[in-house]
Amino acid sequence: MTTNVASPRSRRRFNARVAEATMLPVAFVVVVAIFGLLRPSTFFQFSNFTNILGLNSVELVLVMALLIPLTNGDLDLSVAELSGMVAVLVGWLNVNHGWPIVPAILVGIAAAAICGMVNGAIVVRFDVNPFIVTLATGSVFDGIAFWLPDQQTIPGISPRLTQWTVLHHFLGIPLDFWYGVVILVIMFYVLTFTPFGQRALFVGQSREVARLSGFNVKSTRFWGFAVAGVIAGISGVISDGVLSTATPQNQGTLLLSVYAAAFLGLTTVQPGRFNAIGAGISVFFLAVAVNGMNLLGAQTYVQSLFYGVFLVVAVVLSRMIARGRAASAAT
Repeated sequence: MTTNVASPRSRRRFNARVAEATMLPVAFVVVVAIFGLLRPSTFFQFSNFTNILGLNSVELVLVMALLIPLTNGDLDLSVAELSGMVAVLVGWLNVNHGWPIVPAILVGIAAAAICGMVNGAIVVRFDVNPFIVTLATGSVFDGIAFWLPDQQTIPGISPRLTQWTVLHHFLGIPLDFWYGVVILVIMFYVLTFTPFGQRALFVGQSREVARLSGFNVKSTRFWGFAVAGVIAGISGVISDGVLSTATPQNQGTLLLSVYAAAFLGLTTVQPGRFNAIGAGISVFFLAVAVNGMNLLGAQTYVQSLFYGVFLVVAVVLSRMIARGRAASAAT
């Protein structure tokens, strides 16, 4: 009797989980089909898709920087500004001071790692809200990005960097996209299969329970911010290669887009947890939607409106999924 009752319930739960996991990929296909029907002569061009993949590699890498802090239950609002600061620092060393591009890149990533460690040290040492801390340090990074080049754009970054980001291709797609894919695979492996990833998941679910279980909560959170800094630095380097220039600028739209992708990714592939594959799909779902709207003649401000709306939608959906799972577990 119990088996007969439980079996349909189990099937319903399984079907619900499959629906959750595939909801965004299905929506992705629908969006592609709609814009393809509306603008078949331009949207379905191979060059359009390669542009989407290549031009959004910075967002793909940067959203990976958010995943470990978010899994830990921390918000890092400084990653976009840190990415911009590293982009300016590398350009400033390479163009203004004549450094070879490789040492300039290494210094930029090292600086990003130190900045991430500073974020983590302040948060865990003084037990303060990471929202406030990273909002403040992000403003500092933004100020440094404007101060170094005296608020000027830095053109003429070494063409070697451009060659190894956008000019060289693999399977017809610029290399910068593949760098993002490599980081995505690494993040998926770390968060899914390594002890560090499992510790981060426990810490994010309940820090007190994780502490009582013997996990070093402070160390896990600290290294989450440090890794976020390194990956944000890599995204800044890729930005230099894509644009061939370093421009100090407000990174608000970039931060909004990567958070929208991270929370939208929470609803798919591995629903209920921040995951690299879901976040990667979300980056290009949003990018394809923006690209399609641009082809339809939408104004520039629509992009900000779109990212803002989808961030709200993603947060609400992730909360609904979390409540549904909690209710299911209670039942």
